[in-house]
Amino acid sequence: MPVPTTILWPLEPHSKAKHLVLRNYLDAWLPILGSWSGRILFIDGFAGPGEYKGGEEGSPLIALRAFAEHKAKHVIKGEVRFIFIESDHARVEHLRQAVTPWRQRLPAPSVVEVIEGKFDETITATLNTLDAQAKQLAPAFVMIDPFGVSGTPMAVVRRILKNPKAEIYASFMYEAINRFKTTPEFEGHLTNLFGCEAWRAGIDIGEPAGRRSFFYDLYEQQLRNAGAQHVVHFDLYAGHRLVYAIFFATKNWVGADRMKQAIWKVAPFGDFAFHGTRSAQLTLGLSGANYEPLKKALRDEFRGKPWVRIESVLEFVGSDKTDYHTGQVRKGALVPMEVAGEVAADETTRKRKRTYPEGTKLRFN
Repeated sequence: MPVPTTILWPLEPHSKAKHLVLRNYLDAWLPILGSWSGRILFIDGFAGPGEYKGGEEGSPLIALRAFAEHKAKHVIKGEVRFIFIESDHARVEHLRQAVTPWRQRLPAPSVVEVIEGKFDETITATLNTLDAQAKQLAPAFVMIDPFGVSGTPMAVVRRILKNPKAEIYASFMYEAINRFKTTPEFEGHLTNLFGCEAWRAGIDIGEPAGRRSFFYDLYEQQLRNAGAQHVVHFDLYAGHRLVYAIFFATKNWVGADRMKQAIWKVAPFGDFAFHGTRSAQLTLGLSGANYEPLKKALRDEFRGKPWVRIESVLEFVGSDKTDYHTGQVRKGALVPMEVAGEVAADETTRKRKRTYPEGTKLRFN
């Protein structure tokens, strides 16, 4: 959608789907990190006014609600700091009013900051201060959800991901890139977005799917070069039209697994659906999900190897090497594969057939 010119604007259905993914992920992220870390950060780099024209909650209020209403918030002992960054003054003022009632609802200790400024400049100043103090960023979930592609330089993403517990959740607006890639004034934005000039090689790719894959692959590789060890990528479609892509970058396979769980819970959503990227044409969340690509991935990875522990299988599936998550492994893949004779278990490592408790050893045929 075009950049809004008003303080509030209508909530688009695809934005609602993205917000549901965010809420699902925060439900898992908050207790995991909050139970052991002295401080965790939720940073929304393009926070907007906090709500939509119809009164629906935007990402800042969704994040605050996720913490305030979390059933496991009692295990979160450290400080939870919410940092909302917005450059438009009128929207900043609206956001400050919108978050005020939530300050009293949040468990202590928690902090809510609304900062007027640009994402890249604000984060850079914070990181410069930390560098000067020889400190690292606290465990952080950084949401980068701009209109278009400006103001989200890879140089800043790289500095964020240099911190061991930082994660990036970014909307990648491919349609804007594809539309304006040959516009001279747009070139600087693309160079900053990718952190290199390599994007220019994609301009002359004539086949649309190949061109899109080129830009996706380049962005993913740049996230890895920036420090991400796992990059989860899914596309949101409205019918047959690509709306945007989500890229999630983390250093921990468990984070990748939780993000995939969050996306599978949402899709399909109304007329919208998330598609996988490791398995062609995989539509997530359908009843009777297609687990054949998961079975194939397991065979390709483990066939011919000696006994493999279930923990290794779960880590493989939960990582960014598949579109699936660990909750789908046992019933979705291992049970039918064992019935078909495609996987065997060391019976001394489990008590019952077709169960796969911790320590179970498997061999893929």
